Amino acid sequence: SITSSAYACDAIKATSNSISNPYVHGALNYPFHQFPRSKDVLKEASTIHDGIGTPDWRLVLCLLVPWTCICLTLIKGIKSSGKVAYFLAIFPYVVMLVLLVRACTLEGAADGMLYFIKPQWDRILEAKVWYAAVTQVFFSLTICFGNVMMYSSYNRFHNNVYRDVTIVSIMDTLTSMLAGLIVFGVIGHLAHVLDAPDIKQVVRGGAGLAFITYPDAIAKFTFWPQFFAIAFFLMLFVLGIGSNVGMATTIMTVIRDRFPHLQPALVAVGIAVVGFAIGIIYTTPGGQYVLDFLDFYGASFVALVLAVFEMMTFAWIYGVGRICRDIEFMLGIKTGLYWRVCWAFGWCIFAAGVLQLPAWAIYTFLKRKEPDWRDRLLHCFKPTHDWGPEDPELNAKYHESVYKHEQSLPRDRSLARRMFDNVFS
Repeated sequence: SITSSAYACDAIKATSNSISNPYVHGALNYPFHQFPRSKDVLKEASTIHDGIGTPDWRLVLCLLVPWTCICLTLIKGIKSSGKVAYFLAIFPYVVMLVLLVRACTLEGAADGMLYFIKPQWDRILEAKVWYAAVTQVFFSLTICFGNVMMYSSYNRFHNNVYRDVTIVSIMDTLTSMLAGLIVFGVIGHLAHVLDAPDIKQVVRGGAGLAFITYPDAIAKFTFWPQFFAIAFFLMLFVLGIGSNVGMATTIMTVIRDRFPHLQPALVAVGIAVVGFAIGIIYTTPGGQYVLDFLDFYGASFVALVLAVFEMMTFAWIYGVGRICRDIEFMLGIKTGLYWRVCWAFGWCIFAAGVLQLPAWAIYTFLKRKEPDWRDRLLHCFKPTHDWGPEDPELNAKYHESVYKHEQSLPRDRSLARRMFDNVFS
C-alpha cells in the first residue's frame, strides 16, 4: 500500500512518455527483462553494495499525497472512513470493468487469459506454490493484520458475521479472478505485439507486474492509451489508499484503546508522519530491495506463522466447542462440521513442517544423560564432544584452538558481555 500510492502518480508520467514513442524500447528486438523503465521512474539500482542511495524528491512528493489523504480520513474518524470506503470500493470495480472490456478486444488477450487460468499440474507439489497462494489470500483478506477484528469491533453484537464472511470471501475470490483476467489479457496483447514466443518472457513478478509490464502494454494500445493509463493508475492509487486506511485505522484503534486521553487528530498525524517517514526508504534507488526483504521476512511469512498459532490457540486453548457456542449465542445458529474441522485441523499441514524445530529440541533435551535438568538444558546449547573435522589430527588441533580461546576469556563475564563478545569479539 505504501509503495503503490507513491509510485502511481509518477508511473502515469512514465507511461505517457512512452506513449509518445511506442517503440522507445526497441520493441521486437529488445529483451523485455532489460526494459529500463524502472530506472526512469524509480532510479532503481542494479545492486545495493554501496547502500540504498538517497530518496528521489519527486517520489517523496508523490508519497506525501496519499499520506495526507490518509491522515485527513483518520482525523474524521471511523464513520468518515466508512463513507470513504463506498468510493474506495466501488470505483475500482468501475475501472476494472472498463479495462476488462478493453482487454477482451485486444489481439492476443485470449492467450494471456488462458495462461492465467490454465493449471500447471507439474508444479502442484511445490511448497512455494502453495506458500504464494496462501500469502496471497492472507493479504487480500488482510488476515492476521488486525483489520478484520478492528472493523468487526464496531459491529453490533448480534451482527450476522457468518453472512459477512461468506460475502467477503466470495467477492474477494471473484475480484482476484477478475483482476487476473484483465492483467493477463493485456499482457497477452503485449506478447502478441512483441512477437514473443512465450508469455513468460514478458511477465514480471511483484511490483514489476503492475508498474513495468502493465504500463508497457498500455503504452502500445492504439486506442486511447492515455485514458487507460490514467484509469489504471488512478485505480491503483485508490486501492492503495483503501488498504492503507484500514491498516492505519487499526493502529489508531489500538493506540486510542490503550491511551483514550489522546486526541484523535494528534494520533492520526503521528501515524501519518511515521508512515511517511518509513515510506521514504522505498523511494531510494535501493528501495525495491528493502521492500522485497521486508515483504518476505517481515510480512508474508510472519503472517502465515501468526495465523497457524492463532488457529491453534483458538481451537485447542479457547476451544472449538466454545467458539461454536459463542456463535450460537450471537446468531442463534449452530456451526456446521466443515468449520469445526477447518478450525481444529486446518493448521496441521503447516505445523508438520514448522513444529519439527521444537520437537527435535525436546528430543535432544530428553536424550541428554545429565541428572540435573539445568545441566541438561545448558549442555543442549553446546557442541557435542565429537563435533569438529573428521580427520583425527585436524580434530585434535581444532579442539586445542577452541580450548585456548576459552581459557583466554574472563570467567566472570556478564550475560551482556557474553552477547557482545559473541558478535564483535
